Amino acid sequence: MLKISEIKQHDGETVEIAGFVKQVRDLKKMQFVILRDVTESVQVTIFKGEEYKKLNETVSSLTLESSVKIKGKVHVDSFVKLNGVELLAEQIEIANLADNNLPIDLTDFNESNRDLRLDWRFLDLRSREHQLIFRVQTTAEMAMREFWIDHGFTEIHSPKLMGNPSESGAELFELNYFGGKAYLAQSPQFYKQMAIAAGFEKVFEIGPVFRANKSFTSRHDTEFTSVDCEFAWIDSYEDVMKFEEEWIAYLIKRVKEKHGDEIKEVLGREIVVPKTPFPRVSMDEAKEIIKSLDYEVPPETKGDLDPTAERLLGKYFKEKAGSDFVFVTEFPTSIRPFYHMYKPSDPSKTLSFDLLWNGLEVTTGAQREHRFPVIVKQGIEKGLIPASAMTDSGEVVIENLPTGLKDYLMCFNYGCPPHGGYGFGLTRMLMNLLGYTNVREVTFIYRGVDRLRP
Repeated sequence: MLKISEIKQHDGETVEIAGFVKQVRDLKKMQFVILRDVTESVQVTIFKGEEYKKLNETVSSLTLESSVKIKGKVHVDSFVKLNGVELLAEQIEIANLADNNLPIDLTDFNESNRDLRLDWRFLDLRSREHQLIFRVQTTAEMAMREFWIDHGFTEIHSPKLMGNPSESGAELFELNYFGGKAYLAQSPQFYKQMAIAAGFEKVFEIGPVFRANKSFTSRHDTEFTSVDCEFAWIDSYEDVMKFEEEWIAYLIKRVKEKHGDEIKEVLGREIVVPKTPFPRVSMDEAKEIIKSLDYEVPPETKGDLDPTAERLLGKYFKEKAGSDFVFVTEFPTSIRPFYHMYKPSDPSKTLSFDLLWNGLEVTTGAQREHRFPVIVKQGIEKGLIPASAMTDSGEVVIENLPTGLKDYLMCFNYGCPPHGGYGFGLTRMLMNLLGYTNVREVTFIYRGVDRLRP
């Protein structure tokens, strides 16, 4: 059986194809069926007459979105409006007849009622446009793995059930676990670092994470796929940024090679492989730039950037440096996790970064703190570890470490090497790459505050 996109190479031959019925036209002397598969659509032509009676009856019974197999002779002719090829039907087999009353309009996949389309997501995803998204996702994930593996990384799969709240304990889903409490993992961060302490040196994971975030924005969800990596023996967080930008350039290059022409045809979007290095700007410098653009970051961000500031910064570097990407570095200690390394010359700042892509944050990364007494001290300062866990002379009192963090913290008491890493948003990558504005469009089955089905 051939894909529809392949039949043009078989002019004059009898082939078999399969797909969904997109359109049926029943004229006086002929019938036409437009059949769609994951690659393309084709016009199937059926002559009318006594010798074609069985075929004509079958076509007359077809409903839109029925799944069928069709055998026929390929006829390549520029006169045929749809891709210059048609199939002259010899045999039609109905695999499954669709209900005649479709719950959503499949002729308009940009239908404004997104919630209704999400209710019927399996139908919504039948469009070539939507299928392309997930083929691009597949290629991108493969490219990520290729790059990591070529650079000596090992893939891990960390647990998604945790016995204690991680980090701050905010935005966690709690569930009953055999009469006790368990929590869905927000991130594989602690386990990535455990792998470094275990001597793996370079690890990555692509897997689900869960955030009880009561947000209804176009870029938030409660379950999503996180892309993470961590590696040892770095000298600076600059090593992490350099690695990530080369990794991103590689995966975009692979997507362009495999899907660039189709993305341009179907979505009207040109895939451009970015030049490296990406621009870098410190948080202090970023805020000065944003201020010069007549915008003040709201005080409630507590030192972070809000979405408007991120968009302005992205636009600024696009115009000034010709780059869709910019690293924002040295985030304030007050808004970063306790395991980020502090800047030695200014402990109010961290050796961390966010990566903005077209003004949308797609990455948070950092050099991690690997020294046992220092990470305990930073945890105390953040209020996550009791002050009794450290003596006045700076010695860690292990028995006073909190149960929820003790397993993690002990990793640093046995020679954990210097390391750093990043977490990357898969759906935000697809939004940027393919020109979508809502995470719901690039997620196979979306989960949000008000959506727990289908």
